[in-house]
Amino acid sequence: MLRILMKKLVRILLAMGIAAGLVIAGSAPAAAAVHKKPVAAKKSIAKHSLRKKVVKRPVKQRVAGLRRLPREVADDGTGPLESIKSSSVAVIDQNTGEVLYEKNAAAVVPIASITKLMTAMVALDVQPPLEEVLTIAADDVDTMKGTRSRLVVGTQLSRAEMLRLALMSSENRAAAALSRHYPGGRPAFVAAMNAKAKMLGLTETRFSDPTGLTPENVSSARDLAKLVNAAHEYPLIREFSTAEEYQVAVRGRQQAFHNTNALVRNDGWNIGLSKTGYISEAGKCLVMQAWLANKPTIIVLLDSWGKLTRIGDAQRIKRWVESLASNATMIKGG
Repeated sequence: MLRILMKKLVRILLAMGIAAGLVIAGSAPAAAAVHKKPVAAKKSIAKHSLRKKVVKRPVKQRVAGLRRLPREVADDGTGPLESIKSSSVAVIDQNTGEVLYEKNAAAVVPIASITKLMTAMVALDVQPPLEEVLTIAADDVDTMKGTRSRLVVGTQLSRAEMLRLALMSSENRAAAALSRHYPGGRPAFVAAMNAKAKMLGLTETRFSDPTGLTPENVSSARDLAKLVNAAHEYPLIREFSTAEEYQVAVRGRQQAFHNTNALVRNDGWNIGLSKTGYISEAGKCLVMQAWLANKPTIIVLLDSWGKLTRIGDAQRIKRWVESLASNATMIKGG
């Protein structure tokens, strides 16, 4: 009897254990679902947060009849002489002094780096040793306009090289260095510039610095024609101002400098002297002595409104002068 009771008790206990196991097993997934960390979800969020949000930009609609203009409008020099863009112009027969063409030639305006022609004359007038080595100093750095230069402070070049770069590439620091190494320094140099202008009869010309960065350097197209004529008497100014390029060593590395007037590289031109200039107050400027129709001619172009139009104006003048000469020859021949 006792044995039968023990067997029943074992069966009851086993049944209770199985039931309990089923309850625990059934509740485990639920508990796991509650306590399980959303790893996959976090990974997805983290990955998404590193991805840049791409915003689709609206497509710009092209307006019919309109097109984007280039930054600089090309000027091939076509058109009549009346289409000249420069504000002040003088074209002079260098042999006779005859005025071939003028436009606002008496207007007194800033002349920018055309100044450097006077700088070169004054620097050469004292007959300094051209092989003497000059050093670019902090005093030669432009603090007026903030223009840049590859001639870093400490650069050493001969006086002749400084003169060449000032005329050919319009290097402001080279011009400043020339004036600083003048007897009496820069103040004496500027005084000599104004004395030279007076001696040449340039009544509408004033200089305040040797670079042309200041708008206080002013002249007229008529006066500048006289200045070009005087500068043309200096062989070095003729040579340096018309050189296409030149290399100098700056900090031990060769640097190539180029002429700022593209026409010196044009086989259609025979240029004996050249100088460009630009500051915002003066606009684009260009002066030249060139042979047109087999005659030496002085061209002065001041305050041209575009980067390329001073070249276009020069081409218009050249074609006009050559056309006049051709017509005169036909009349004489007829």
